[in-house]
Amino acid sequence: MKEATGQNDFDQARNSTGILLPYQKAWVADQADVKFIEKSRRVGISWAEAADDTLYASQKGTGEKRNVWYIGYTKDMALEFINDCANWARAYKMAVSSISEYDEPDEDENGIVKEKKILAYKITFESGWRITALSSRPTNLRGKQGRVVIDEAAFHDDLPGLLKAAMALLMWGGQVRVISTHFGDSNEFNSVIQDIRAGKKPYSLHRVTFDEALDDGLYRRICEVLKREWSSEAEKAWRQGIIDSYGDDADEELFCIPSQGTGVWLTRAVIEKCLSPDIPVIRYEQPSSFAELPDIIRYAEVKDWCEEVLQPYFINLDANQNSVIGEDFARTGDLTIMNPLLEQQNATWRALFHLELRNIPFQQQEQIFYYICDRLPRFRYGALDARGNGQYLAERAMQRYGADRIAQVMITETWYRENMPAYKAAFEDQTIMLARDADVIEDHRAFKVIKGVAKLPEIRQKGKDNKKRHGDSGIAGAMAWFATRAEWGGEIEFQSTGIKRATSGQSMNSYIGA
Repeated sequence: MKEATGQNDFDQARNSTGILLPYQKAWVADQADVKFIEKSRRVGISWAEAADDTLYASQKGTGEKRNVWYIGYTKDMALEFINDCANWARAYKMAVSSISEYDEPDEDENGIVKEKKILAYKITFESGWRITALSSRPTNLRGKQGRVVIDEAAFHDDLPGLLKAAMALLMWGGQVRVISTHFGDSNEFNSVIQDIRAGKKPYSLHRVTFDEALDDGLYRRICEVLKREWSSEAEKAWRQGIIDSYGDDADEELFCIPSQGTGVWLTRAVIEKCLSPDIPVIRYEQPSSFAELPDIIRYAEVKDWCEEVLQPYFINLDANQNSVIGEDFARTGDLTIMNPLLEQQNATWRALFHLELRNIPFQQQEQIFYYICDRLPRFRYGALDARGNGQYLAERAMQRYGADRIAQVMITETWYRENMPAYKAAFEDQTIMLARDADVIEDHRAFKVIKGVAKLPEIRQKGKDNKKRHGDSGIAGAMAWFATRAEWGGEIEFQSTGIKRATSGQSMNSYIGA
């Protein structure tokens, strides 16, 4: 491969690095100013980073300084990384100096050079730029320009200070890459990861578990390098052997699941700051015999209930307010919760009311949902629970309001992982206001951090009425918050089904839309 001299050659060199596995290519291809990756041990992200850093430092005529500052936390890490960069330079057929060892000056926060210096290794390219691998964390990156790579970030003593110093390089076109396995759920690295997912930090985020690396061919590549014969049976045995070797630490070391502290997701104090006694709680329940009544009687009775109970809350609404709705579905046992939110002038969101339905037939839940959405001002988006029986209402709502306004959400661990940090941030930032109710509090306290992800355990609890609940209002609230963050009118993430044409049930439309 020839040396990259211009931008086109540079991009071509990066894209032609066929030796990288798909997840490594995805990491290298992402040229965001700041990117983080939570990863399994020994899956070759630092090695892929060395490949990209070598191209970065070798580029000529860019008008910006392209030095690379690699920060590990041991001498061995620094030397291994600089050797990887040198090997990549040889593979690219680049003119590069031999590895040299020297003492890098270290400054305090006032810019005064410390007496003790940092052991460093460097290679210099024909471009004039260099890659420097530092054996320990510098106090300050003052005066440095280019790209900062922080490896095994979770294990640095002062990661907040190091990130603060690294971000200063962005002002002059620099870049920051942060690579690490986890080291506890209270670690600063995990805190930043959660902030990225919550939308608090505008950084790019990658995640590679041990199994994802295997799916992308990690073990096959190991067999190629070690001259071993690959087979699926050998891979399974090797995988299990690696997991067994980590023992109780396997989740954290291999599967990107930070070890837990208390497991508490939201404290009562945080929840209560986002609850208002002025938001009404409405509960509607019917006996089992209600489902046996003729359609016209059920529709008429629910219509009367809607007019009497719900209609007053829609009378004086501001027609210019944006609105969304979140829903958690249940037919028997648990509750259906409908949680409409209105956007306030200060860009926070406030529940219009909190509605709980117990033992309400499918068609009447549909009727009530339509009654609410048809009267919400500037109804933008709805997120509905599409698991199990909930798929009926989610699909019907999509058919009525369109796939660009209704998300049919199949809640999975991935959905929890990607969306619960943002919901937690809404409480921490006090940008959401829900009904003050003992069951709402307990529903939100029911969430637990399980293997690094906030979700509901399978165990059900009893509400103040001594009837079963399963964190229902917590799910409805998370759905509503998901709806506030959706790209209104755009594509829907986590949609369970495509658009389907309605073929029956049209005869009751006059009742449903009443």
